[in-house]
Amino acid sequence: MLNFDYKIFFIFFLILFSKLLSQNQLKLQLDYANNLYNSGQYFDAITEYKRLQFFDSSKIFIYQSDYQIGLCYKAGGHFDNAVKYFSLAEMNSKTYQQKFDSKIQIIRTNILRRTTDRALQLLDSLDNSSYFETKKDTINYWRGWTYIFADDWKTAALFFDKIDAQHPLKKLCIKVENSKYSVTFAKVISYILPGAGQIYTGHLLSGFLSLGWNLLAGYWTINSFAANRIFDGFTAGTLVWLRFYRGNVQNAENFARERNIDISNKALHYLQTQYEGIKP
Repeated sequence: MLNFDYKIFFIFFLILFSKLLSQNQLKLQLDYANNLYNSGQYFDAITEYKRLQFFDSSKIFIYQSDYQIGLCYKAGGHFDNAVKYFSLAEMNSKTYQQKFDSKIQIIRTNILRRTTDRALQLLDSLDNSSYFETKKDTINYWRGWTYIFADDWKTAALFFDKIDAQHPLKKLCIKVENSKYSVTFAKVISYILPGAGQIYTGHLLSGFLSLGWNLLAGYWTINSFAANRIFDGFTAGTLVWLRFYRGNVQNAENFARERNIDISNKALHYLQTQYEGIKP
């Protein structure tokens, strides 16, 4: 009877030892893959994480490996694959924190690929969940970033303000918004005075040329009608004048939009290269 008990104990010990040894080997594999990720070897890391998943029959490290594969794909610019693995990580999460972290990574990836509606939808789902009541600042932070990438700096500033009235990103958003040109104003003043919209956006030469061509076309038109050259007045005069007049308005609108794109791009470049906070 005693020998039988020893046999059971020995078998139990072997099974336990085998599991501990296997888990230790899996942990070493995870650490190896993490080292590849940390050194920027993202696609080699993906191979090792998938190798880990192949041998991890008990799915001990399934969340960690899915999450890290998502990070690798995201770092490599493969956003669709990144969302896929972050979603798998969310499904395999064991805690609410893991679920939240996975969801936030999905949101950050959607921000980068500028699928704004999807990012905001996911943020709303987190905001409406009673499990994440303490995560409001984080949710508002990524809402702000979502609107930055959507080129809506004014709305972005409102969400950073909810975190901190002196938040540096709030100040940046307000600065960018105030620096932008009004497309509507550029068009309106161009209707009133041809060339004014171009001058407003800093294109002085284009503005003065537009004003000059409109004055000249107007002179031709008036002079033609005054000389009873009705046909010339409608063709060489009115039609040419309308061409310059309409082109002046279109140019003013395009110049304002181009200036605004430049302002936004400079702000995004600053965020990419100099901002020290968490980025998408």
